[in-house]
Amino acid sequence: MFESLQPWAQVAIAAMLVVGGVFALVGAIGMLRFPDFYMRLHAPTKATTLGVGGVLMASMLVNWAQGEFGLHELLITLFLFVTAPVSANLLAQAALHLRVPAKAPPPADQPRP
Repeated sequence: MFESLQPWAQVAIAAMLVVGGVFALVGAIGMLRFPDFYMRLHAPTKATTLGVGGVLMASMLVNWAQGEFGLHELLITLFLFVTAPVSANLLAQAALHLRVPAKAPPPADQPRP
């Protein structure tokens, strides 16, 4: 299947897969290394979303190189980029409501409890 692709398409697809994998790895390392919930919330919403986006772009390029449109991957990308920030915002609001402790100090302009 991939032998029929042009060499430039194979290189571009491999590069997007590597970039997506690196972003996913950074997101996974962030989940392990960050010390509290609020910091850990940042890793999957930013880095892992970009990692999945790289893999989906590689899949779209495979379809385009074979003469197909790749509508499924485009819809998955749009859905992911819309739902990831919304779900992160809802998780952060729930954590604030439950008073989940944070290790970072509050900003200087915020009132201290």
